[in-house]
Amino acid sequence: MEHEALPSDEHAEIRIVAARPEVARRVAEVLRHCFASTEQRSYPAGPEGGTRLHLTLDTRHAAEPARSWLATSESSEQAQAHSDEV
Repeated sequence: MEHEALPSDEHAEIRIVAARPEVARRVAEVLRHCFASTEQRSYPAGPEGGTRLHLTLDTRHAAEPARSWLATSESSEQAQAHSDEV
């Protein structure tokens, strides 16, 4: 099994999957208001249609309220992948 390389420290790789491209773009826009990010890349989401957007967020350059949320949040050791994730 191949593993994706992890993003560098303080960065997060985000994948947004939506039935309609405009919905995925709205979610990406909200994230870009909270964090510095790369340009989004879009791909088809699968045989049933839809859109998948990928972008990289730089969490070092967070705007409020993301900055305060990051400062107070704790990572969950119990977080599990969705059934369709590897």
